[in-house]
Amino acid sequence: MSIFELHGSGKGIKEISRELGVSRNTVRKYLRVREVPERKPAPKRPSLLDPYKEKVLELVGKGVLNCVVILREIRQLGYPGGISILKEFVHPFRALRQPEAVMRYETGPGEQAQADWGEVKYIENGRKKRLYFLVLTLGYSRDMYVEFTTRSDTTSLIKCLIHGFEHFGGVPQKVLFDRMKTVVLDVDSQKNPIWNPQFLDFALTFGFIPELCHAYRAQTKGKVESGVKYVKRNFWPERKFRDLLDLNRQALTWCAEVGRRVHGTTNERPVDRFKEEKLNSLPRPDTLVRYLTEMRKVARDGFVSFNRSYYGVPWQLARKEVAVVDLGFSVEVRYQDKRVALFEKARTPGTRQSVEGQYSGIPMSAPVPRREPLGIRVQEPVVETRPLSVYAAVAGGDGR
Repeated sequence: MSIFELHGSGKGIKEISRELGVSRNTVRKYLRVREVPERKPAPKRPSLLDPYKEKVLELVGKGVLNCVVILREIRQLGYPGGISILKEFVHPFRALRQPEAVMRYETGPGEQAQADWGEVKYIENGRKKRLYFLVLTLGYSRDMYVEFTTRSDTTSLIKCLIHGFEHFGGVPQKVLFDRMKTVVLDVDSQKNPIWNPQFLDFALTFGFIPELCHAYRAQTKGKVESGVKYVKRNFWPERKFRDLLDLNRQALTWCAEVGRRVHGTTNERPVDRFKEEKLNSLPRPDTLVRYLTEMRKVARDGFVSFNRSYYGVPWQLARKEVAVVDLGFSVEVRYQDKRVALFEKARTPGTRQSVEGQYSGIPMSAPVPRREPLGIRVQEPVVETRPLSVYAAVAGGDGR
């Protein structure tokens, strides 16, 4: 108890002095002024974060509030501290959000995967551009695959799913999608989905059952919805990349890192739970090629255009149709079911890659130029008009 409390309870100065272990004069002094002096605060010690707060505020100003991302950035500048003081500093800038209560639906090993598109923007030569990415998440283990593309059409969706299934080494029983046109065109009078025929053919070939999340209830697809947000908030901010190939390699490295972290819901690492996944086998390789192939016509110069880049083939194939197979990080060109060229996928649009011996044996004599057949327009003859007196004079008359 304090001096004032003991004095208020009826105790004298001597008793207070004895009980608190202070001198009688000290008791008298405090009772005289009726207040205890405030303790001066200890001088504030400098924080390890202080030299980096300007950079933190710069990132916060750009909308980066994920402390893992901010920590990664300031560590590159030499920050030696931990994440706790960083979280304490960033916390006031976070918007308070009231989470919506939903019932969580868990799936068994190999039972389901969830897929969805995300969209991000980046700056190139001062201009803002757009990229799409597909997140494929296994429901049981939470293992994740991410691939960036320049398009989000049905062909791109199928390619990304194939690459994801190859990454996991198998196919789940079901895959849950949002109601995107690349998957479902509409619903009939009985509310049954009318599937996109190109996508349905792919699903039947790979042996998985496509499912749709309930209309206006994206929570049924919560695992992958969280994955899209996680990519945007954790992977993408301040991400630097040379080209799409480099970006997708970084994405695979990041997925592996995430897989080694303890998941907040399962309290286990996805890489450990993945061992329990029971995925179905992939179709035969020749079946995969059909969905990764696009037909292209070879130009007169012996190059075929694919995804805004150019790949060379033997000159004998000029003006002929070839199959271009997208193998993820490489591109294969086939003619009549035989490989004629294999390239690393071009890193930047407009790149030209030649194949060895592309022009070997080409005739060196200059071809006779083919002229376009032309017609000739002939003008009507011009007839001179003379007065009648002229004709009369020639005939020897007077014109009458």
